[in-house]
Parts: sequence; C-alpha cells; structure tokens
Amino acid sequence: MKNIVFIGPPGSGKGTQAAILNEKHGFNHVSTGNLLRAEIKKDNALGNKIKGVMSSGELVSDELVAQLLKENIDLSCKQYIFDGFPRNVNQAEVFQDEIMSKSNYVALLFDVDTEKLVERIINRRVSKDGTQIYNLKTKPPKVAGICDVTGEALVQRKDDTEEVVRNRLDVYLKETAPLVEFYKSKNILNSVNADLNIDQVTEQIMNSLE
Repeated sequence: MKNIVFIGPPGSGKGTQAAILNEKHGFNHVSTGNLLRAEIKKDNALGNKIKGVMSSGELVSDELVAQLLKENIDLSCKQYIFDGFPRNVNQAEVFQDEIMSKSNYVALLFDVDTEKLVERIINRRVSKDGTQIYNLKTKPPKVAGICDVTGEALVQRKDDTEEVVRNRLDVYLKETAPLVEFYKSKNILNSVNADLNIDQVTEQIMNSLE
C-alpha cells in the first residue's frame, strides 16, 4: 500500500478522510502541527530546538520539520498520510530527498469547487475539544447546536467566517499551484472530487492507491 500526501484547501475534507483511512485501512495520520507540539512536550534536544524557534516567532525550517518527521515515522512497516507538509515546492523537494527517497507514495489533490467550499466551512460547527465535526446543512447534529457525542454546545471556529476563509483560500492557491505542478512532473499526482459525499470520496482515494 502506498503512502499518501494530502493536498487540499482548508475544509476540503482531508481531516475527515484521514480519520476514515486510519480506522478502516490502518493508515497513520501525520499532522506536522501535532508532531511539533508533541515533540516540545518531550523536553528533549529536538523539542527544545523547536520550542526556541517558535518562541522567537520564527517559522520552523523545512529541514527541521524533515528531521522531526524522520524521528517519528517508520516507513518500513507502516503506511502514512502526510497532512500539512509539504505545503510548497521547496518543502516537497526536502520531503522527497530526506524522507521518501526509498518509499512509494502518491500525492492526492482534493479538488473542490471554491464557492461550495466556502459554504461548507461557514456552516461547519465543532465540539469544544475539536474532535467532532458537523455541518449545519449536510451533517447536522441530532439536536440543534448540541454535539451528539459530548452533549455539549457546538462552537464555530473563529477562522470559519467567510472573510477569513476566502483569505486562507487565496494563500492556499498561491502556495499550492506550483506544488501541484511539481507532483504532476513526478507523475505521482492523483485527484479526487471532494464535492462528492464522504463515502464516495473515500472510494476514490482507495481506487487511486491501486
């Protein structure tokens, strides 16, 4: 089974699909943001180095992220979904040279209509711990405003307003267009229609790995 690099704008369903592939197909979901926070908590040399960089307000370098990934994954016996790295061509080159040079992987683009995506995100509601995700139109809770699992009131993320969403999409498009071309040139880019329902998107992803 191939490893996967998820490419897609915020709200395109990458997190939902990563959870499904983890539960049903044994993939390990690698979020660089979560790895960075976890490494800092370890209070080791790498974690302290990352903490120092972040505390100074600087971005963690691509090489440092690559080192973090290498120390936290085992490509010899596990399959991974990489989400959040690489985000641009330089990161993709570091990722390929430093991490995936001897491993089989595919880049998977979540292709989605921008206007549908904006509507999807501004209607998104989540549980207070962020683990349960709903949509007021396509996946509403059983009781309006209440999480089915925790029983607590649902919240709207501060960055799920239309203005913020459109700004984030602009940044994503500027960063990602060259990345898509990079993976096309390597002949390892597949795409899925992320406007379809959840089960159909999952089926597309699994078909792309065959």
